[in-house]
Amino acid sequence: MHFIDVCVASAFSKNNRGGNQAGVVLQGASLNRKEKMRTAHQLGYSETAFLSQSELADYKLEYFTPTGEVPLCGHATIAAFVVLNYFGQLKKCEYTIETKSGILSIAVKDGGVIFMQQNTPEFYETLELADVVDCLGFNADTAPGNLPVQIVSTGLRDIIVPVENPLVLETMVPDFAAVSKLSQKWNCVGIHAFSLVEDGKLTAVCRNFAPLYGIDEESATGTSCCALACYLYQYGVKRNQYVFEQGRSLNRISELYVSVNAGDDTVDGVWIGGCGYLESLKTIEVE
Repeated sequence: MHFIDVCVASAFSKNNRGGNQAGVVLQGASLNRKEKMRTAHQLGYSETAFLSQSELADYKLEYFTPTGEVPLCGHATIAAFVVLNYFGQLKKCEYTIETKSGILSIAVKDGGVIFMQQNTPEFYETLELADVVDCLGFNADTAPGNLPVQIVSTGLRDIIVPVENPLVLETMVPDFAAVSKLSQKWNCVGIHAFSLVEDGKLTAVCRNFAPLYGIDEESATGTSCCALACYLYQYGVKRNQYVFEQGRSLNRISELYVSVNAGDDTVDGVWIGGCGYLESLKTIEVE
């Protein structure tokens, strides 16, 4: 029986509210894989990050959902650095982390904004719109004809789905069993649906569904928003920084920043950033 200290932090918050909650365990090295899985399952957050020392980077991070391990999680990484900052552990502006998606860089900016490097994008198969409309419960006529349904990854494979109207995006009711089946078929984490908006600095509103990993819907998904930014750049919506809103349907409005570096019209660097705050500290008992 283990007593495990857990920090609960929100990442990608907006005005110190909302965001996506993650568990953060600072004594990750003292737990075996089964204990990490049980901890994540008991906490019930979409992801829990486990920190330990690394021989290859400043920190090693491992990520577990309630049902299994994933190689990378943007919001849990931001949450982990929010916790480290809260406890006064951040003494410099740049860090490296060891993950199962590789060695990645972290930048701590003024105002507590934390940016995380992602892998350069990989573009995979395009899907037929008919493959996803039944999963998401919207009419094919409400999808923009100039943007494809495509699998894109900056660390995790996501099915990017454009929706013409933000209202359609907000009101659609997914069939989670069908989303799981489609995700499994294409070896993806889930579906990241979005609708472009014309609202000042905001680029798009998003919803993310990953029921295959026990997450019906997530309020902020850093890796998916990075994939979306690269997808938009690829298809003509070219910017140096993208701003995405997510989580409105869950009453946890989140704001995510994606910075893109590109040379010769090809993305060669992408970073996800956001703010966060520590919500609570708790101790749980795990067998």
